Amino acid sequence: MDGFIATNHYMDSRQFQIAVRRLANSLGFGADRSAALGPGLEYVQSRPYAPGDPVKSIDWRVTARTRKFHVKEYEAPRRLPAYLLIDTSASMTIQSTRHSKYETAIFVAGGLALACLDRISPVGVLGVGESTLHVRPSLSRETVLGWLHRLRTYNCNEPTKLAGRVAQLAPQLSERTLLIVLSDLHEPESLPVLKSLAQQHDCVVLQFRDPAERGLSGAGWLRAREAETGRTVVSRGGVKWSDPEAIASELQRGAIHHLLIDVDQPYVPRLRHFFRSRGILGQGTR
Repeated sequence: MDGFIATNHYMDSRQFQIAVRRLANSLGFGADRSAALGPGLEYVQSRPYAPGDPVKSIDWRVTARTRKFHVKEYEAPRRLPAYLLIDTSASMTIQSTRHSKYETAIFVAGGLALACLDRISPVGVLGVGESTLHVRPSLSRETVLGWLHRLRTYNCNEPTKLAGRVAQLAPQLSERTLLIVLSDLHEPESLPVLKSLAQQHDCVVLQFRDPAERGLSGAGWLRAREAETGRTVVSRGGVKWSDPEAIASELQRGAIHHLLIDVDQPYVPRLRHFFRSRGILGQGTR
């Protein structure tokens, strides 16, 4: 089809799954407490003993106080559902280096999705370009791999609709949710919407940047065309296309975790440290 391109063309389906699995293992390792600290169950209450209850569940402290046998009841902790909001717009697909922002974002999304499943967190996906892709959080590995492989083929003509998609998703979230945005944030209107969403949910923004966006030093004045709108832009070489420091500051004021990923530089160690140091994947039980 015209306008559609297969990304990660250098990697077949099996290689892609293996690479994503390795990333998931790297991101998830050490995120949870040691299993030796307990069975992963939360104490709820003690109730009177009933025939058939296991002896090992007897609450001896309450039994001694009441002089009647009581047993402890536990509840398995549930993880927060997670949504990956993936920018499928044209600006993500333009590249000046081997790996585009879009390719990198899909790879990172796959690693995060499998890491969430490893922690028993349902994970869903929402395309925030023109794509209508919307899969609600699920614990199905097959479902995750299905939408992940679907995203490996993209339309290079899509506009950004991050603000609109987030505004549509917010009323559908009936419980606290972990939302991870993977985008180059070329839509300024998205920041206020994300800050509003962060008042009720846990929000993380992974911002992807191509080396060309760091500035074209010594290029003088140049004329460029914006990939999604076709708008002509006149700029001076050496001036950054966007200001990541201003974006980071704005997101920080909204209590949103933010990480800038340069696609031409090693990012996995920084990504792993980012999630571990903040306990993003390890927290979220309720």
